Amino acid sequence: MQAQSLRPCQTRDRKCAIVACSETNGSPVGWCSGFSKQAFSKTRKHPPMQGFSTTLLKKTLLASAVMSSLMLSSGMAAAADAPGKVLSEKYGLPWPAVIAHRGASFDAPEETIPAYTLARDLGADYLEMDIQRTKDGVLIALHDDVLERTTNIAEVFPTRVKDPVSTFTLAELKQLDAGSWFNKAYPDRARDSYTGLQILTLDEVIDIAEGGANKPGLYIETKVPNKFPGVEADLKKVLTQRGWLAQRPAAAAGHVNVAHMPGRVVLQTFEKQSLELLQKEMPKVPKVMLLWIGEGSIEPKSSVAFKDSGAKDKATYYASQEVKSPEEFQKWIDWAKAHGAIGTGPSSQLAKGGDQSYMDLVKPWMNNLTHEKGMVIHAYTVDAADDFKRISNDGVDGFFTNRTAELLKFYGRPAKESIHTILKRNGY
Repeated sequence: MQAQSLRPCQTRDRKCAIVACSETNGSPVGWCSGFSKQAFSKTRKHPPMQGFSTTLLKKTLLASAVMSSLMLSSGMAAAADAPGKVLSEKYGLPWPAVIAHRGASFDAPEETIPAYTLARDLGADYLEMDIQRTKDGVLIALHDDVLERTTNIAEVFPTRVKDPVSTFTLAELKQLDAGSWFNKAYPDRARDSYTGLQILTLDEVIDIAEGGANKPGLYIETKVPNKFPGVEADLKKVLTQRGWLAQRPAAAAGHVNVAHMPGRVVLQTFEKQSLELLQKEMPKVPKVMLLWIGEGSIEPKSSVAFKDSGAKDKATYYASQEVKSPEEFQKWIDWAKAHGAIGTGPSSQLAKGGDQSYMDLVKPWMNNLTHEKGMVIHAYTVDAADDFKRISNDGVDGFFTNRTAELLKFYGRPAKESIHTILKRNGY
């Protein structure tokens, strides 16, 4: 690992007068201890020691902060590490975590072969997926519970456009084109090779995770689990059969090795009942409770629905939504931890809005509370460098992202090859 160039931060850690930042991304690389803002303010209110100039005092404090950060980065001051880093190590998770949301889904159709192979080869820590079940009992990776948005179902099964995924057999789903929609939606990223891509089974995603030099982990959501009774047990069966609930071989030096770590699989859900069932089936596997404001989740301060709010779009509406109270937020954190979760997946409000900008559930006080409860924080779904920086500074431990390459670059782990090179090498 190359040494990082350090400089004083423009924004300071909440508990520290001065921190040092990496020149590569501007994020704090260490937390200083034993020198609070209060103590710093006192030094400014009183004259400096005789023979010790104010300028020299500032330089000394800055040098001390930089040295502290260097010590932290080398593991020499573990007691002063970021709380999320300590917790991630406890649970066997990478820190900070790069979670490829439905694969590298900015550059390829979500939850398809090119999206997952690209994420793997770029260096993502986890391949993230949504699990549903076909009519004939096969687990597949698919986000929407209907097929209209991401397939050509209107052409293949015109009378079944609104039918749920659970009413189709795997053979029927394999007839659908799950790639052409992307070319139409994003012509600047379109590739002829995306035409005709298929919906993947969980087994096929695992094949991809195992198939490269990098060995990423699996980050699996039980999607609309109430529609798939017993899906948690089905998931355990597949993971057991594929050897993912036991120790796995290590990757070669210099490659992603998350599949070899205790946190090789992370299970996630929005649903309380599903979390309980996942804990019952796989008590030793790390679990994350996904957070939202609204029906079935954290109670909002206002009960006004979007259609009655007068907001110009959903991003504006979501930005106005707040938790009812700190006690309500803590109630959810406490419940999640008591039922097996080791972390939370909160929504994020993005600087430029957009259809991925949701409620701000990564406020500093929320992150502090979550860490104090012994839980890590993986925020969704963030793609821009300014959002990476701002939300990281507020204390999160990783991101779900569609732009794997951008997050890796932000964390100082740039991919060794370009997106184009990887896609071309993999046949796309």
